[in-house]
Amino acid sequence: MIIVLKKVKKGILCIIRLQTTYIMPIIIHLDRLMSEKKMTLNELSAKVGITLSNLSIIKNEKCRALRLTTLSAICKALDCQPGDVLEYVE
Repeated sequence: MIIVLKKVKKGILCIIRLQTTYIMPIIIHLDRLMSEKKMTLNELSAKVGITLSNLSIIKNEKCRALRLTTLSAICKALDCQPGDVLEYVE
């Protein structure tokens, strides 16, 4: 995150935070796996035991970290291996 100070009026500074975009070299294939298993996000959320919004963040690749317990629960629910969920690309 980048913080920029901008002068608004004489003697008054405004702090502006700029969100930096980081391209993660890991792709999450939840969409493909869920469609293969004919499972909705709501069903997977219930089976994994995390909220729908948190699962959506993972599915849309907006998460910065993924707990191994969560990955394990996703793999159990979808009957797959971690390599089926995650892919490293350069």
